[in-house]
Amino acid sequence: MSTAPVLQLEQVKKSYELGDVTVHALRGLDLSVPRGEFLAVVGASGSGKSTLMNILGLLDRPTTGRYLLEGQDVSGFDKDQRAVLRNRKIGFVFQNFNLLARTSALENVELPLLYNAKAPTPTERHQRARAMLEAVGLSGRADHTPSQLSGGQQQRVAIARALVGEPEIVLADEPTANLDHKTGEGILALMRDINRRSRTTFIFSTHDKKVIDAADRLVTIEDGVMRLLGVRKDGQWQTTPVQRRTAPPVPAET
Repeated sequence: MSTAPVLQLEQVKKSYELGDVTVHALRGLDLSVPRGEFLAVVGASGSGKSTLMNILGLLDRPTTGRYLLEGQDVSGFDKDQRAVLRNRKIGFVFQNFNLLARTSALENVELPLLYNAKAPTPTERHQRARAMLEAVGLSGRADHTPSQLSGGQQQRVAIARALVGEPEIVLADEPTANLDHKTGEGILALMRDINRRSRTTFIFSTHDKKVIDAADRLVTIEDGVMRLLGVRKDGQWQTTPVQRRTAPPVPAET
């Protein structure tokens, strides 16, 4: 695996104004992710991990700090610039699925291919989407709309949609949360196979022990700050506290 980072955050902070209250979601976060890594990000609700995933996925911008994507500073990109780059490089698995309600599973999976030069014709898009639905065990549900699918099936459609365009980076928010144990293991095996064959970078926001145990590295987030880094040694996680480069975080206003 190359040590050159595909993603790099440098002292990233993100604040939101909610009325007269300032919420400090990220408080000076540094993170470097090598290409091809299988990384798990863990944190309690409100820890900042969702904000982190949104920034990594170019759905949001940092308030301050730098975000380097393949060495390019994308921190100041506007909405349209971020959308173009996101469509070219990033696949998403959203916890709430974000499927189009009146569209079949097959058509939902085909959507990213509309912007993907690897499948330029309708026939090629159709074939690739069917193959990916088969890979996640839903070949018999291609014509079903989301309302005709269980939560676990909708999750698998969302996973197929994220993977069908062969993105360089996959961001997955609790990808196994709605899956039974056996199906979750199968989905993780599929992702790991893609990771090893194509060096696709996977970043998971998760509490699932199966995902954590499959990861190459572990990051824990607490109150918008990275607290621990974990690496696996002799089959066991060994964690190290993260030394911050800045002063202690400013408390949120109450």
